[in-house]
Amino acid sequence: MSSHPAISPPKASKALTAYRPFWAKRFGPAPFLPMSRAEMDQLGWDSCDIIIVTGDAYVDHPSFGMAVIGRTLEAQGFRVGIIAQPDWQSAEPFKALGKPNLFFGVAAGNMDSMINRYTADRKIRSDDAYTPGGEAGKRPDRATLVYTQRCKEAWNDVPVVIGGIEASLRRIAHYDYWSDKVRRSVLVDAKADLLVYGNAERAIVEIAHRIAQKKPVESITDIRGTAFMRRTNDPTAEGWFELDSTSVDTPGRIDELISPYQTIEETAADKGASCATGQAGADSDGAKPITIHRSGKLALPPRDKTVIRLPAYEQVKSDSVLYAHANRVLHLETNPGNARALVQRHGERDLWINPPPIPLSTAEMDHVFDLPYARSPHPSYADEQGGHDGATKIPAWEMIRFSVNIMRGCFGGCTFCSITEHEGRIIQSRSEDSVIREIEEIRDKVKGFTGVISDLGGPTANMYRIGCKSPEIEAACRKPSCVYPGICQNLHTDHGPLIHMYRRARALKGIKKILIGSGLRYDLAIESPEYIKELVTHHVGGYLKIAPEHTEGGPLSKMMKPGIGTYDKFKKLFEQASEEAGKKQYLIPYFIAAHPGTADEDMMNLAVWLKKNGFRADQVQTFYPSPMATATAMYHSNKNPLKKVTRDSETVDIVRGERRRRLHKAFLRYHDPNNWPLLREALKTMGHEELIGNGKHHLIPTFQPMTDGAYESARRKNSTPTGVKTSVAKPLAKARAAASSASTTPNSVAKPRQGQLLTQHTGLPPRETGARAPGKQAGKATATKPRRPR
Repeated sequence: MSSHPAISPPKASKALTAYRPFWAKRFGPAPFLPMSRAEMDQLGWDSCDIIIVTGDAYVDHPSFGMAVIGRTLEAQGFRVGIIAQPDWQSAEPFKALGKPNLFFGVAAGNMDSMINRYTADRKIRSDDAYTPGGEAGKRPDRATLVYTQRCKEAWNDVPVVIGGIEASLRRIAHYDYWSDKVRRSVLVDAKADLLVYGNAERAIVEIAHRIAQKKPVESITDIRGTAFMRRTNDPTAEGWFELDSTSVDTPGRIDELISPYQTIEETAADKGASCATGQAGADSDGAKPITIHRSGKLALPPRDKTVIRLPAYEQVKSDSVLYAHANRVLHLETNPGNARALVQRHGERDLWINPPPIPLSTAEMDHVFDLPYARSPHPSYADEQGGHDGATKIPAWEMIRFSVNIMRGCFGGCTFCSITEHEGRIIQSRSEDSVIREIEEIRDKVKGFTGVISDLGGPTANMYRIGCKSPEIEAACRKPSCVYPGICQNLHTDHGPLIHMYRRARALKGIKKILIGSGLRYDLAIESPEYIKELVTHHVGGYLKIAPEHTEGGPLSKMMKPGIGTYDKFKKLFEQASEEAGKKQYLIPYFIAAHPGTADEDMMNLAVWLKKNGFRADQVQTFYPSPMATATAMYHSNKNPLKKVTRDSETVDIVRGERRRRLHKAFLRYHDPNNWPLLREALKTMGHEELIGNGKHHLIPTFQPMTDGAYESARRKNSTPTGVKTSVAKPLAKARAAASSASTTPNSVAKPRQGQLLTQHTGLPPRETGARAPGKQAGKATATKPRRPR
């Protein structure tokens, strides 16, 4: 029996900077990519080669997708126009820049349009952070579908390539929380020509050059990071070895995720088979396809010509166990080093999904981020004073205005998060010099800069230049997380490059302070006490956000998050470093309510922990089933795709229904009198009446002040309730004081000093109440809107 050779890291066939520029490069870069014919005339353009349609307002900044893709294509010599937030009621706004010579690029924006518009309770949001003035309603639901249809209506002979996070996370048959059903791939519903998923620079550049060479879009079927439609038995699919997904992961007998750190013999023994010396461990994944050669020898098919057939859309739509199975197989095939193509039938046609894109090299990352961004919203959004700080301010731009993105990707693998499915788990880092150049550009060119950089980060603050010690192991690995259930032995955790960057950045002339606004992966941080000391001493603006997400093992195992003991270790190091620095600083933990696998008792225990530690959550994060996430598959199927899935396998406790979801949120906000009636009823039902009372060891009191049933967070009105009559304001204040002074157990930690109970949103002491003033450093929090920690 022969076998594959050991898997080696895939090599990109062509660097982003290796293409011969398109002829229009002679026009040079535009100050802003044009949004009108008048701007095109000023640039001397008679037409656009590519037009990008986006659901976000156009901000020429590397944190906005349309700017990154537009500038990347511009660097290749293409003339790129932008149609931002068009009126979708007719096709006319899609003709504003004329007919594109090559193709339309369509994206819903930096967020899925449904998540952007609806809360986790399916209520319509009152604002949109990606729109001038925060105005809501400037993009349609399922914007990718609507925009694509209007582009086709405007110019039916122009190819449409869809991308962005909405298309990326809906590239396959997926559970849709808002319609509570499994929907087809967005490519099928949109009737687009191509779908680009993940970070799209490499794919979109190749697509643009091929179309510019007059190659039909139907022939573009071999680019990584793309999906397309094929007729069943299409002759263009000849030469592919089709492997039914049940050979990889069979409902009824599903293989465990293979550890690449086992020896070949151990892996084979686990499978009850023998294996010749030198066989690659990554191919012992339960798949045993064979072909018979004329010589009589058996051989595994080459991975780059193997396609895995998933259960058809019609099957996963009606069978939630098969849906969980398909989701599991999809996640097994996300490593660009060993992923195979996937195919899923939709009606009479097949959806083909090519393997994920090859991550950008450091030089390519530098190229993308060093492009001539204006780092400002388009001038058409300017207010009466010609600026962007008045009524037309774009909240999302304000948040990242003085921040710098230093890396991409995340190997945390949190099941409720879609970063890995979109950006991948391999960290792509910029060079230190590139980051320093951007900081200097912000200092010298960005209006309103006061010397404070609001963030040096990315999806996670402290994964910069961290990765697998062995490229060969990284290319073969199928583990969904490098840090769960513990730090992988092959993951280097050296924070040295990040520490050096921090020191160099804050030494720059004109830089007063560099804050870290991205969420910190604290289980990684405790591997480097030097990093914690550096961070706490110089880069914490009064508080630091981290995300334990829960305290109980049940939900944590479904999230793939470390136990609360890891948080305690980090807290000890954080407080020690703060004390040594002579600063009074705060840790602000974030938690999720109603996550799959969370029992009512789990939320009760979390509430007890919160009160014991003196935390009051002003803003509560409820589990939001985003498309394609593993936790969403749990939510839909009641099964756990992280383990064997059968008809009779483990059933995951799913928090459904408004009442139970409200109860879980109420436990997180145990201190709000509006929640006390619901909590009392629940605690009695659960047999925990001992937590009801007016003593320090109780969770909620027996008395009930008059309330209006509503709550307004500290973010809006400094925690002051709205609609409360003057006659009941004092009893309500007393009730809050009683709740805030309580501690849950006799052996609990010392309660926080009066006036210093922490809020989740700011992490700072509440408004002045006459209590002793908090430490000086506590008031130095950045005004930047916080990002959710990883």
